[in-house]
Amino acid sequence: MAKVELKQPIINEIAEAVDGAQSAVLVQYLGITVEQDTALRKELREAGVHYKVYKNTLMKRAFEGTDFAQLDKHLDGPNALAVSKEDAVAPARILAKYAKQFKVMSMVGGVIEGKYFDDKQLQDLANVPSREVLLGRLFGSMQSPIANFARVIKQIAEPEGEGDAAEAPAAE
Repeated sequence: MAKVELKQPIINEIAEAVDGAQSAVLVQYLGITVEQDTALRKELREAGVHYKVYKNTLMKRAFEGTDFAQLDKHLDGPNALAVSKEDAVAPARILAKYAKQFKVMSMVGGVIEGKYFDDKQLQDLANVPSREVLLGRLFGSMQSPIANFARVIKQIAEPEGEGDAAEAPAAE
């Protein structure tokens, strides 16, 4: 069997992983322990992120003609690919956490929703809270004025002498 025939299924696997993906992040992982890598992979898997080490030449071929071809300039040395089809920021957020924890690991670049991000931009993006947290903060801030308004309306709706009327007969 020719080498090309052996490599084609892997290229197809990569192409399938990035097809319809919201984001892909390249990470240099050289120097992390098996224990650290296992913890990283577990958290990525729980977040719905596809994470795998591929040969750079195979990634380059799979990225041809897609937005992810912008990552070709980083395809040298040991790289792993983290791809998410659901949460665009999840790979950057999780990888940034582990890169901070394990100094030997670093994000080198990524494409999120068709736009290229370098390692510094990925780091900044990773610091943005998740969508759920932001929505919770938004609804929390909206709920407070509404609750205060409801209390004021309730006080206005109560008859003014209601609290004084109960005390008035006792005073006579």
